[in-house]
Amino acid sequence: MKNKPWKSYAAWILFTEAVGGLAGLLTRSAMEVYNDTILKPPLSPPALVFPIAWTILYALMGIGAARIWMKPPSPGRSRSLRLYLLQLAFNFLWSFLFFSFQAFGLAFLWLAVLWLLVVRMILSFYETDRPAAWLQLPYLLWLLFAAYLNLGVWKLNG
Repeated sequence: MKNKPWKSYAAWILFTEAVGGLAGLLTRSAMEVYNDTILKPPLSPPALVFPIAWTILYALMGIGAARIWMKPPSPGRSRSLRLYLLQLAFNFLWSFLFFSFQAFGLAFLWLAVLWLLVVRMILSFYETDRPAAWLQLPYLLWLLFAAYLNLGVWKLNG
């Protein structure tokens, strides 16, 4: 797949979008309850913003992962891909903590760990492929905004 870059890009983008889509699908009913019953902090965007933002972010994440995948095998490449998969798993599980279980405090702590994992991933990406690292910055910034929203929901809803 490495000699056909478009296949690598397609595979990583589709994989990443599928992980995000599955989390959304499995927590959909809990998201509806959340949207109808939970107090939200100022600056909370309309519900429609989230799937649009996440689709773009997952695509950027997948492009970055594909760029790393297409590099020659090395310890740095392997570390970067492991960090990518680990942070993606943390990302996936956050939805359940926040929406399904409404464990807002635990979800906030989980999000802090996710943010640190993404920082480590970006630094690892930077050593292997700088554009791949830069592509992750919108994700990192969105996670900061998500942390603000998560903290606000936690404080407003106990």
